[in-house]
Amino acid sequence: MIIEIGHYALVLSLATSLLLSVLPLIGARRNDAALMALAPIGSVTLFGLVGLSFSALTWAYAVSDFSVANVWENSHSLMPMVYKLSGVWGNHEGSMLLWLLILVLFSAMVAVFGRNLPDSLRATVLSVQAWIATAFLLFILLTSNPFVRINPAPAEGQDLNPVLQDPGLAIHPPLLYLGYVGFSVCFSFAIAALIEGRIDAAWARWVRPWTLAAWTFLTAGIA
Repeated sequence: MIIEIGHYALVLSLATSLLLSVLPLIGARRNDAALMALAPIGSVTLFGLVGLSFSALTWAYAVSDFSVANVWENSHSLMPMVYKLSGVWGNHEGSMLLWLLILVLFSAMVAVFGRNLPDSLRATVLSVQAWIATAFLLFILLTSNPFVRINPAPAEGQDLNPVLQDPGLAIHPPLLYLGYVGFSVCFSFAIAALIEGRIDAAWARWVRPWTLAAWTFLTAGIA
């Protein structure tokens, strides 16, 4: 049941992302405060839904639920817990879900900590972030679903790639993703600035902290 909840959360995430990619942008064009206010609320909601989905997959790895094809292909009941958990992103489907989680995490952070931004700019930035999230959600749901079941469930898994069973490689992908995906915020600010016509010194000050944060995570991951 938890696996199905994770899958349905991804479907709801897609619906939320589609609305978020359109309505706040219309609000910014019409100077409609109600529609623009949907941007931060929708971004936090989207993060909650994707977080629920990622948690469901993590739970499946933690309890060695081999009825999930992704867990069966990349885990084993005798693996240490640290490698069971890192196995969540030690494969294509799980790494795409982690990528999406970090993407919507940054959107939620802009929603929460970007209150100093003009309402129309923040709404446009979060809408552009939602465009990216929509593309990843469609890709995951249509081609890389991590919640596919196996019936009957195998008694044991196929184990995680031995190359990935290393403490350094357990933390390396999340740090790199925090860096790579963090730059999506910079992209969204750039697109929003072009739409809003705000290419100025104020825009540079707004985007600078997000650029430095992404750069720091990327540096840590490479190190």
